[in-house]
Amino acid sequence: MSQGKLAGRVAIVTGGARGIGRAIAEDLMLHGAKVVIVDSGVTIGGEPVEPKIAEEVGAHSANSVGLAGDITDVAQQAVDLAIERFGGVDIIVNNAAIIRDGFIFKANIDAFDAVIRSNLTGTYRLMAAATPVMRDQVKAGRAPGTIINLVSTAAFYGNFGQSAYAAAKAGMYALTRVAAHDMGRTGVTCNAVIPFAATRVTESIKPANDQQAAYKERAMQVPAVYVARFVSFLSTPEAKSISGQLFGVRGREVMLFSQPRPVTKVLQPQGGYELDAFAAGIRALEPYYADLVTDLEAFSSDPVL
Repeated sequence: MSQGKLAGRVAIVTGGARGIGRAIAEDLMLHGAKVVIVDSGVTIGGEPVEPKIAEEVGAHSANSVGLAGDITDVAQQAVDLAIERFGGVDIIVNNAAIIRDGFIFKANIDAFDAVIRSNLTGTYRLMAAATPVMRDQVKAGRAPGTIINLVSTAAFYGNFGQSAYAAAKAGMYALTRVAAHDMGRTGVTCNAVIPFAATRVTESIKPANDQQAAYKERAMQVPAVYVARFVSFLSTPEAKSISGQLFGVRGREVMLFSQPRPVTKVLQPQGGYELDAFAAGIRALEPYYADLVTDLEAFSSDPVL
């Protein structure tokens, strides 16, 4: 990929001052894009710690600008800043996330609401602010852009205590599919990417068993550059036919995930099964039931580095 592949393109990267978000912002700039870096400067649990980090990181390059704030509050401001500084909006990367774990039977409603607001509502608000601009740009003759949502295997496998985080990431996947449909006629694409890399989320894992401990140890060895490079690729013209897909990137591995579709079926008799006959009637479904394993156990094998 040549360093000018994304020349003339403008990106907004949320959570872009640290971790995977920063790696993505840097790789987009490496390939010629201008980047608005949005970051609230909070801990992984959402507590303020570095409120001006986005502005500090964004000031390091003529090709970037930083905006301090929670994307839920500054989505329209981020879009306006991209247009004012760089002339448009072509690439949206929804990466910002916090995590507050807790077992469902020890529910903390405030913690759940905070995670949904940061991870899911913020994603929606940025998409809602950016997509009208992206549509108008296409109508004016600008090449279609792309939206990339960073999600998680927790949304599809589940994990202990991650009701809020998993629900938010599953919602982001749903937004991906809807936006791919809604923006399809404009040529603007929308995809979801599951990142496997050393991040603050990975670092915060408290393993529940040996397999989860193995996952954490191996994941902390995976550099973020592979995720960042794949995001850059999805932003190029060569990826313009890819939309509505769910990918995973773990080191050198690029995975295409299946998406929920019926795998088999049985027919009830007219009027429906009596309850005492239901178990026998649906026995043919049993070989297709998904294993109840967590995402950490499912991906505890060695990554390819």
